[in-house]
Amino acid sequence: MAIHLYKNKWVNRATVIYWLLLIYVLAALVWWFIALNIQNHKMAEYKLSLLTQNDAAYHQKVEKIYSERDRLTTAYLSEGLVFLSVILIGAVFLYSAVMRQLRIQRQQQNFMMAITHELKTPISIARLNIETLQKHVLEDSKKEKILKSSLQELNRLNTLTGNILVSAQLEGGSYLFNKEELNFSRITTDSLQDFTNRFPTRPWISSIEPDLFVMGDPLLMQILINNLIENAVKYSPPDSPISVELSKEGPEGVLEVKDEGSGIPKKEHKRIFQKFYRMGNENTRTAQGTGLGLYLCRKITQDHKMRLQVKDNHPQGTIFTVRFNTLQI
Repeated sequence: MAIHLYKNKWVNRATVIYWLLLIYVLAALVWWFIALNIQNHKMAEYKLSLLTQNDAAYHQKVEKIYSERDRLTTAYLSEGLVFLSVILIGAVFLYSAVMRQLRIQRQQQNFMMAITHELKTPISIARLNIETLQKHVLEDSKKEKILKSSLQELNRLNTLTGNILVSAQLEGGSYLFNKEELNFSRITTDSLQDFTNRFPTRPWISSIEPDLFVMGDPLLMQILINNLIENAVKYSPPDSPISVELSKEGPEGVLEVKDEGSGIPKKEHKRIFQKFYRMGNENTRTAQGTGLGLYLCRKITQDHKMRLQVKDNHPQGTIFTVRFNTLQI
């Protein structure tokens, strides 16, 4: 917390210094124009004072002096506007770049805080369960319950590390796609069954049309479905229903994952797909997560020419929709 406050103070100071320097540069530019213009007018007055009215070309010379003065004023103004435009464009670009870098840095810090917690929790639970089995003689039913709990936590740890690895490979272009004809209905059914086993007390609503096939990578399709359902689980009350629907609309397949959580503000609809982005503050939020799940979903759908959309559920909650072209088998 102390480091965070120190960095905030540093950012605030740097921002103040930036704006003061920008104001100073703009003021210097304005002063430069005023000084040159004053000098220009004085030079014109001096040239006029050297003329004599008895000169036959007096009026022509006066007009020439005024014309020269106006030309220089226009030149100074044009140069000043060019300099002002360059300065403002550079200032906006620099400020945007710095703010973007700071935002990325904050998101990475939040990711490190989240990933530390996400890694520590399943490891701690699995370790505690193993120590319990090692130190105590338990009934078979209790042993099975403890082993089941440990296996669930290890599966969660495996999913987390898998998301991190796949995210890095997709972003770096090193992931080797293995696209093949897949029964998307079967993958969805298997994923939903896995979540039903993990959360048996939660109400589950499903409507899955059989034998919808898609051309895709098996691992990425599984990650896509798992992350959407996992997101619904994390951000909705434990006793609220989650609906998973897979249907066909013309040539397209449509997957919808609906929850009845607090929902997502419309201004956040685009941000939630950014890497490491999570709503709220990492120190105060209660939902688990790393900010990679929905980012991976967007990346996977883009790589498979699918469309991922988010909208509000009524009366409350969120609906994530994936639209894709089905194969005729």
